[in-house]
Amino acid sequence: MMTDRVSATPSAIALIEQLTIAHGPIVFFQSGGCCEGSGPLCMPAREFHPSPSDVVLGELAGAIFYMGDSHFSFAENTHTILDAVPGSSGSFSLDCGSGQAFITRGRLYNDQELKQLPPVVRYGY
Repeated sequence: MMTDRVSATPSAIALIEQLTIAHGPIVFFQSGGCCEGSGPLCMPAREFHPSPSDVVLGELAGAIFYMGDSHFSFAENTHTILDAVPGSSGSFSLDCGSGQAFITRGRLYNDQELKQLPPVVRYGY
């Protein structure tokens, strides 16, 4: 059995479903950059153009979750957990104005999970 690289809480799944109804297919991108780039950015799938080195972490309720290569190199041994909490997100993310904000949390994989990680999938390779 493979270990997932990303998962979502029930509140995140509910917000994904709400935003998908309102905007059509959506994606997430976490760059690990400064300011708003530190959190997961949610956007319409048609507006996101991944770079060849972006890593596909997985799919959450139909939304693909990408991570920038430089951030992934730092977080590759960490399971990413998408959550939606009360608050306001960055102004460029679809969750802005919803009363909730997507955030990510992480936890280190245990030894067994590390052995069961799927191969890294980069968008352009």
